[in-house]
Amino acid sequence: MRPHVELIQEADYIWHGAELAGGEGRASERRLSVDEEDGSCSLRVDFHTDWGRGPGIHHANTEYYVLEGSMTYGGREIGKGGYVYAPKGVPTEAITFREGTRLLHYREYGDAGFDPVENTNAPRWEGAREDVLVVDSEAMKWDAVPNPGPMPGLFIKYLHVDPVTGFYTRLVHAQEGWTDHRLAHHPCYEEAYTVQGHMEYNFGTLDLGTYFFRPARVKHGHFTSMEGGATWLLRSDGELFNWYTQSEWVRWGGEAINWGPGESRLRWSMSAHDLGAGSPGRSDRDLADLQASVRYQREQGEIDEDYVQHGTGTDKSLLAIAKAMDAARLQGGHGHDHDHDHDHDHDDALKADWGAEPASLEHPADRTDEQAHVWGAGRSWQKGDPIPAPILSSRPVRSRSAGRWNGDGM
Repeated sequence: MRPHVELIQEADYIWHGAELAGGEGRASERRLSVDEEDGSCSLRVDFHTDWGRGPGIHHANTEYYVLEGSMTYGGREIGKGGYVYAPKGVPTEAITFREGTRLLHYREYGDAGFDPVENTNAPRWEGAREDVLVVDSEAMKWDAVPNPGPMPGLFIKYLHVDPVTGFYTRLVHAQEGWTDHRLAHHPCYEEAYTVQGHMEYNFGTLDLGTYFFRPARVKHGHFTSMEGGATWLLRSDGELFNWYTQSEWVRWGGEAINWGPGESRLRWSMSAHDLGAGSPGRSDRDLADLQASVRYQREQGEIDEDYVQHGTGTDKSLLAIAKAMDAARLQGGHGHDHDHDHDHDHDDALKADWGAEPASLEHPADRTDEQAHVWGAGRSWQKGDPIPAPILSSRPVRSRSAGRWNGDGM
């Protein structure tokens, strides 16, 4: 499984020699994220010379997207926005890249292996499906996203959709002012590279060259699109359903053993509210946009709550704990104080209801079931299935030089 990467600036990655088997020329790659179990990876590639290779078969579902420069596939040259999808096990034609070309390069369900063939009449691998897809995304029109979240202003260009698994690659643009005040989680993974613009959200600042890889069910949100909007190349390994959370809170802690002031033992506890209180937080523009998102929802007849920035107002975790203690006292406790030097049964005490049971957090949407790493298996969640609770990822892999991470919303 790939680690949770959120949010990183690509400039914080080191360059490696590009792993492009069978080609002639020089290129380097930045490894944005890598699955060491099955070879899947997302890469930023720079070509230092003209580069090319002849016909062949890729060992993984392979994608190329031109950020700058040009790519020629089968004699057709495409500049910025050019996209090629080469399915695993399917013969492909020759491909070349001009010196100076900057590229996003993806491999899924396989490694960098490449078997040269004489021509595209070579036999396919058993089980191979789909055909090579060549797209000039610059020539495509933007379509409104069918379900844009809490307000209009989200647009999409579909580059490739797997008809069996629902795995899809698309360009997504959020116009300036598009906002979502809720947190969301999904049954599939979601990854994006920012190709234009500026957006703020709970894990940082999305601007040119930033990247995230978010495994299934990791919750995220509080999006605000800034001047000029923002555009990403975005991928998911299945159909993306939005499951929303509001009025969120997180509290965690423990007993310190060998650390603390003067190395004295202490009881340590912290909440997302505490983190928000100690950081610059959202700008006035952010907060205004988030409230505009709430108002739009209400205008559509949706029940909604005001957005309250973490670190302001009441700490919701303390309210939840107080309510749980009241429930225990009223429904299962003694209602009086005494010592416990005698034996009696406390099994009648009611456990606090914190929502989902831990067992329900495991879900086939994760790559931990019998379909793990199985090419073409897809994600099995369907409408009507139980919806799993989100995963909290408080310290994902992230940039040291860029971004604004403060636990806002966790």
